[in-house]
Amino acid sequence: MSFPTIRHRRLRSSAAMRNLVREHYLHVNDLIAPIFVIYGEGVKNEIPSMPGVYQWSIDRLEEEVRELTEAGIQAVLLFGIPEHKDSVGTGAYGEDGIVQQATRRIKELAPELVVIADTCLCEFTDHGHCGVVHHTAGSAVVDNDESLELLVRTAVSQAQAGADIIAPSNMMDGFVAAIRKGLDEAGFADIPILSYAVKYSSAYYGPFREAAQSAPQFGDRKTYQMDSANAREALREAQSDIEEGADMLMVKPGLAYLDILRLLKDRFDLPVAVYNVSAEYSMVKAAALRGWIDERAIVLETLTGMKRAGADMIITYHAKDAARWLRS
Repeated sequence: MSFPTIRHRRLRSSAAMRNLVREHYLHVNDLIAPIFVIYGEGVKNEIPSMPGVYQWSIDRLEEEVRELTEAGIQAVLLFGIPEHKDSVGTGAYGEDGIVQQATRRIKELAPELVVIADTCLCEFTDHGHCGVVHHTAGSAVVDNDESLELLVRTAVSQAQAGADIIAPSNMMDGFVAAIRKGLDEAGFADIPILSYAVKYSSAYYGPFREAAQSAPQFGDRKTYQMDSANAREALREAQSDIEEGADMLMVKPGLAYLDILRLLKDRFDLPVAVYNVSAEYSMVKAAALRGWIDERAIVLETLTGMKRAGADMIITYHAKDAARWLRS
């Protein structure tokens, strides 16, 4: 049969009709809000390249936690900026590290809020790389296996502080297996791992590096983060992490990699997260501030597109606003 018997517009005739046949729904429960914490007192620093996103000192975290929970957000992803940096990222795994302190404070303020700890060294190293760097014969190399030891220490210290989920983002080979073993041996067998399984070396991270003060001081991260041209490699990375014990997978960035998100969703049966990263946020904000776009409509359409592509969870700097819009 064909037109005029088939008329697709019949199911678009009213808002109620469209709601009845809608295939995908974005819900506040899908959203995870990143938080940046920093040393100091009374600090609420707006990040210039990310309007509406702030670095928070621990004594002011209550303001952000209250707004997030009132908006219905149930999970946060925690990033920390240390007071001092060194070559081995000591601040990442110290008992009184900034992420560990912030985790304990959030759990005091909102015990039901799921705290996801980003597990990496880049914010804590003076060179800005995600592992231990050795300089040999005029070149710098990130030592994969030596880095794993420090990442395990970081994950265990985060779990000890009360983190509900460990989210390793370092892209070292074997990082899930090492962290899973370390958590289990430390008595945290029930703490899940949300692996940054498919993390591309991307230009979309620029504003984040300002927010987290984590830009590499030399070179780039292309020897450990993925080549943006590769898709089959993403499946290999995800498969490895599943075999090593990952409980959830992540694709990062989001918008330019929705095809990869769909590949993972179709191939694997674990929950899949997508990270709507900093430059994706900043471009929308910049255009909205100039009155060029309808921010609410653009954001909700973008996040719905990520849900349609297969995301079970969406990490987004729009989380607070999107949650409010969804409930209004």
